[in-house]
Amino acid sequence: MAFLYLFSFLSLVVLAPPTATANTSGATTITVPLSPVTKHPSSDLYQILNIFASSSRSRAHHLKHPKHKTNTSDVVKTPVYPHSYGAYSVSLSFGTPSQTLPFIVDTGSSLVWFPCTSRYVCSKCDFSNVDPSHIPTFKPKLSSSAKLLGCKNPKCSWILGPDVKSQCHDCDPSARNCTQTCPPYIIQYGLGSTGGLLLLETLKFPQKTVPNFLVGCSIFSMRQPAGIAGFGRSPESLPSQMGLKKFAYCLVPRRFDDTPVHSNLVLETGSGSDDHKARGISYTPFRENPATSNSVFQDYYYLTLRKIIVGDKGVKIPYGYLVPRSDGNGGMIVDSGSTFTFMEKPVFEPVAQELEKQMANYSRAAAIEKLSGLRPCFNISGKESGPIPELIFQFKGGAKMTLPLENYFAIVADTSVVCLAIITDSGIGPQISSGPAIILGSFQQQNYYVEYDLANKRLGFVKRNCV
Repeated sequence: MAFLYLFSFLSLVVLAPPTATANTSGATTITVPLSPVTKHPSSDLYQILNIFASSSRSRAHHLKHPKHKTNTSDVVKTPVYPHSYGAYSVSLSFGTPSQTLPFIVDTGSSLVWFPCTSRYVCSKCDFSNVDPSHIPTFKPKLSSSAKLLGCKNPKCSWILGPDVKSQCHDCDPSARNCTQTCPPYIIQYGLGSTGGLLLLETLKFPQKTVPNFLVGCSIFSMRQPAGIAGFGRSPESLPSQMGLKKFAYCLVPRRFDDTPVHSNLVLETGSGSDDHKARGISYTPFRENPATSNSVFQDYYYLTLRKIIVGDKGVKIPYGYLVPRSDGNGGMIVDSGSTFTFMEKPVFEPVAQELEKQMANYSRAAAIEKLSGLRPCFNISGKESGPIPELIFQFKGGAKMTLPLENYFAIVADTSVVCLAIITDSGIGPQISSGPAIILGSFQQQNYYVEYDLANKRLGFVKRNCV
């Protein structure tokens, strides 16, 4: 989810430490605060929206055309803080004694990594008040539990693939132990990359310690001034390594970017069970990930979208875009690392056209469409032209996400103009034709409690005031 690190993040303030609780059913719940950077990259609202839109397109292009993880020889509750550039972060503690660093929460990737060593170099990170020489880094030499990952350790293949053992040239085939380290990694993101060595380290929460946690010690990055906590579905992700039963978040809305308001990331381990019906949570099952040679697609949380409804009318969407095929093309994923929801043109255009039809009494704000990079935009100042239609995502199992107005319209120009906060490819024709066709971004998830029920393979959500 690298594209989102284009702006300042270093003013992060952790408001509360992680906490842990246990219930009689044996489940342990860890909560960690999620929060914002306190400065926008620009005071120009149109520029901010344009950056969000272009960054979301770059993110979509990466998720739809992911590059395999490579090595250099081949080339709990915790506070969740929203960032002014669209991302949400948590603080995690690694090492003995522990060192605490901020991490961007990303459900679209799986590796957990931090800026590492005093020699960490971040190229093109000198943007918007970020001083690359003052990026917080992890110091392995100060931790007694830090260990370089061995070349023949099965966890090495999690990142570098099953063929990595062929690169263990210095290992005696008959020996049980090997001192050769796992080869360096390079991970590509939307507009950046990171690379370094893999460590086994201790991840610490109150009342919960995870030894031998696989983590990336990144020595160099491009456009990556913060580490990433991968929450995807692969073995190296934080949920997989912790054996989480579920995790959940409630994203505070973007209007709180300039305040220290935060919400919580909830991590649940153990075998306990809860009755969520009283909380009104709607569930839709995760789909099995497509059986494709592109293993990176295995990171994603695919959903089955049955219908998109504008107002009271269902929009006709080609079936092949709603359900993923075996090659990984089509279907919908949910991604905390995308800001605005992405739709391929055959999905976006019918939605936009139906919205335009139902809002025909409002004038189009063409000039703002050019400035913001969003469309359609409507001028709603001083008019009583009828209600603005609802936007609803209806999922398999009957779950409906009826978006509040502020979740699908960005309000600009002193609230007199609203723009659809959903993006598509900016080129002519279907330029992004592979991978998931719809990517549900964080802007549409704000003020929703979103639960990834891993034990029961389903996504749950309900409207909630996250502040």
